[in-house]
Amino acid sequence: MKRLFAIDPWLITTQAFDPQAKRLQESLTAIGNGYMGMRGNFEEGYSGDHLQGTYLGGVWFPDKTRVGWWKNGYPEYFGKAINAPSFIDLPITLNGQPVDLATGTFHDFALMLDLHQGLLTRHFTYEVGDTAVAFTFRRFVSNVVQQAALIELTMTCLRGHADLVLAAGLDGNVTNEDSNYSERFWVPQAESAEAGTIQLQTRPNPFGVPQFTVLLQQALRVDGRAVQGARKTTPGTLTETLQMRLAAGETGTVEKDVIVLTSRDVAPAAQPAAATALMTQLQTASFAEALAAHTAVWANRWAQSDVQIDGDDAAQQGIRFNIAQLFMTYYGQDTRLNVGPKGFTGEKYGGATYWDTEAYVVPMYLAVTPPSVTRALLQYRHDQLPGAFHNAAQQGLAGALYPMVTFNGIECHNEWEITFEELHRNSAVAFAIYQYTAYTGDETYVNTAGIEVLVGIARFWADRVHYSKRRGQYMIHGVTGPNEYENNVNNNWYTNLMAQWVLEYTLARLPQADTDVVAKLAVTADEKAHWQAIIDNMYLPTDPDLGIFVQHDTFLDKDIRPASTIPADQRPINQHWSWDRILRSPFIKQADVLQGIYFLNDRFTRAQKERNFDFYEPLTVHESSLSAAIHAILAAELGKVDKAVALYARTARLDLDNYNNDTEDGLHITSMSGGWLAIVQGFAGMRYDHDQLRFNPFLPKGWTRYSFSLNYRGRVLAVTVTETTQIKLVTGAPLDVWVNGTKRHLTQEVADA
Repeated sequence: MKRLFAIDPWLITTQAFDPQAKRLQESLTAIGNGYMGMRGNFEEGYSGDHLQGTYLGGVWFPDKTRVGWWKNGYPEYFGKAINAPSFIDLPITLNGQPVDLATGTFHDFALMLDLHQGLLTRHFTYEVGDTAVAFTFRRFVSNVVQQAALIELTMTCLRGHADLVLAAGLDGNVTNEDSNYSERFWVPQAESAEAGTIQLQTRPNPFGVPQFTVLLQQALRVDGRAVQGARKTTPGTLTETLQMRLAAGETGTVEKDVIVLTSRDVAPAAQPAAATALMTQLQTASFAEALAAHTAVWANRWAQSDVQIDGDDAAQQGIRFNIAQLFMTYYGQDTRLNVGPKGFTGEKYGGATYWDTEAYVVPMYLAVTPPSVTRALLQYRHDQLPGAFHNAAQQGLAGALYPMVTFNGIECHNEWEITFEELHRNSAVAFAIYQYTAYTGDETYVNTAGIEVLVGIARFWADRVHYSKRRGQYMIHGVTGPNEYENNVNNNWYTNLMAQWVLEYTLARLPQADTDVVAKLAVTADEKAHWQAIIDNMYLPTDPDLGIFVQHDTFLDKDIRPASTIPADQRPINQHWSWDRILRSPFIKQADVLQGIYFLNDRFTRAQKERNFDFYEPLTVHESSLSAAIHAILAAELGKVDKAVALYARTARLDLDNYNNDTEDGLHITSMSGGWLAIVQGFAGMRYDHDQLRFNPFLPKGWTRYSFSLNYRGRVLAVTVTETTQIKLVTGAPLDVWVNGTKRHLTQEVADA
């Protein structure tokens, strides 16, 4: 396997530039701060093939979807993350020639993303005639002033003389690569050469979705001194030109500071003054001082979340890359935002909210971030409950249907088989409430806002099921399960199981919930009786001969054969086969039955887990980024150590090693919790149901040690696994934990297992 970047525990680094892998490089060196971010594009520009991308959290556009096959209940629009005005632009002319790595002569190339601090550094030496200049770019988006981006360019003339022209710019004339006929989503509003600003607004839409106004301001410093170059504006752009001359041996430094404001936070009329105030604050510190303050925030986050692995640097790099990218996407500062599948790394998937957050990100964030971060994710869904009611009503159904894809709570995906058949996402929202409650022990949310969400989802499921008189059981037809390589199936086992669980959990929580909230919800005795009848009589397809839960009613009628029978040159099948062929095949995109066993793990015997794993995993092609982690956790639990470790590598290095040949579009952000889950829930065997914190660890072959920290119910635990297991209570009240089935009482001392 050819790797684009070298193996290093803390760095994503290379000394090679491959134009054929430019898009992949851009994805892997994307940075963000939860408010905004961008791909690893070159500041000076690049005329070769690349994907330009800058993105602002919560800024999107509703694209029209009403086409020939539109049907009643279909979403009115497809929400998409739009390429925001670019603010990194710093084109350079050297002795009259543009600096362009696509066409020019250069050497000593180096590119590095430092995971300690989300700092992107790039270096190269560029030659024009007898002149050679070493250029070093550094940039980051601040965790201290989230609206700020800082870019530093250091230039050293190695020989000859360098006449340099730098044209620092803000450019609103951008498009999305997937837009129709290069249509633009931004309309220029105002430019100010005096203030160094441009202001743009998203173009009008017919759907009542608010337009977004953004203002960008830039300021320059040369060798630490504030300067103002010659400024020129055109509609939607601003360019500020500086001229410098360097003799051999001389060095010059240019800093470009940027402030970005959106109308989500600051009204358009107030943006110029607000930007100026923030820029003034930003420029009280040097680039180095701002970087140090930014790095201090990262240091605190890493102290809570770092996973240390001795003996396998590739595994170490993978887990840290994933944690860093997750935190660059979301850290709970804005309850209006969620964890987009591509984060700030690409425009694919619309950049919106999927079920991935509740199913995969929440269990990690519970343990490695302050509780307020996960509470923000729960609040996000509660705040969008009106949209969930709207989505259900669009289908003529009661209750709340949370969207498969959304920015504002209203469904905005444009594939029917996903949008209104992949209903299981509703249960994941409910399961996140359960996970938060079970892990933190905090029942305040589930008993207030949470019970409103649970009842809304329960009412949806109670209306969406139907009663089969022939079988005397409740069923759910016309769905797509987690395995998206099957559409419009009947009685997907996972969907039915989790609908049953939601009704059961909601009934159990109602007597404990806030009485005023419960009174407002007005759940009648007849409703409760109906829910109980569904729970008692839900149809869950099984096969007694095989001893397995059947993925859906007709799954076993397929040509059942393992994925190993697929020729290597036809993998991944989603890039080689027709959709018709995929749908008819027995091959599974990601955990489906096994997803249910993972979620409700304590309900199944080891024999049931083993039989289902041994049947379904060989059929799974793992072409969803969400697949490998769940399989790794179950493989670890079942003692299939080699498979667990291999699947960990696949999830932790999915993007770094481009397993699915699609990372050039952007990173798979919401699956990046998978590496952490595979280690902590898989290798360390952590479980936290029934008010017990339990571990059943093993040490992978080749590893000499791994360790991690957990925030658990007001305590901090440090877990270290070697040939033995140490669990240290770092802070907090004494606690009982179970290690390999033995109860250990922890005080603030080391407990050996």
